[in-house]
Amino acid sequence: MSGETSGERYDLTAATQPGTESGVAHGAVLIAFAEAVLGSDGDRLHQTRAHLQLELGNAALVDAAAIVATFEQMDRIADATGIPLDAVVDIASQDVQAELGLASFASSHNTPSSALGRLAARLIAPIRTPMMRLASRLLR
Repeated sequence: MSGETSGERYDLTAATQPGTESGVAHGAVLIAFAEAVLGSDGDRLHQTRAHLQLELGNAALVDAAAIVATFEQMDRIADATGIPLDAVVDIASQDVQAELGLASFASSHNTPSSALGRLAARLIAPIRTPMMRLASRLLR
């Protein structure tokens, strides 16, 4: 959504389809680092950490590590407790969920699908981006 509101184009499938260019600056380095952190290959982690540090610097390494760790923590808590996705977020993100195939993940069962939610998602889709741009301007 942030890309849509700023006029940038990002390919979110880079998160689920290896080799896809995301359009995010240094996206390949960041994805490789996140995958290494979540993997079990210590050598790969050491190499990707060193590469990220060389390419982007110490501050970016710390930021990337904090983001990966925080997301992993929150994701595990949500999955373990069965926390559903908020209804508003679920409705607003239906197209992204479909594009990334998120329904194939076991945790997707924590958020029951409804015909009303799918209808609401289709109805707001054409106005979602202009609404987010307006909100972004108003909140500056």
